[in-house]
Amino acid sequence: MNPYLNFDGNAEEAMNFYKSAFRSEFQGPVNRIGDAPGCENLSEAEKKRVMHISLPIAGGNTLMASDIVPSMGHKLFVGNNNYISLHPDSREEADRLFQELSADGKVEMPMADMFWGDYFGSFQDKFGVQWMINFSTNH
Repeated sequence: MNPYLNFDGNAEEAMNFYKSAFRSEFQGPVNRIGDAPGCENLSEAEKKRVMHISLPIAGGNTLMASDIVPSMGHKLFVGNNNYISLHPDSREEADRLFQELSADGKVEMPMADMFWGDYFGSFQDKFGVQWMINFSTNH
């Protein structure tokens, strides 16, 4: 399963942030809205928005994203109905991902040993995306 995120004009900024945290490189080019047929009449700002971007992350998964296009009637609703749940291979990697991805965000639950036996934390990053980090001690 590959999470696909939508943003309102800051998809590239968000994905560069995730690129740094995951220490990865984009897979293929950053495709722009203006590159698509039928988008010639959009504003220059909307033409520069991201149509598609993908970033390989841990475990063979890919994080993908795009920007909405308001003039085409798109609306972005940020909420708490989606989390991206990561399962790193070590406590150290769990702590590193938590620290880097939660920078300037809102911590919901700090990393801690949980009653179910795992090391867990959750937060909303500075772009409004909800994350869970879970290191299984029975790994």
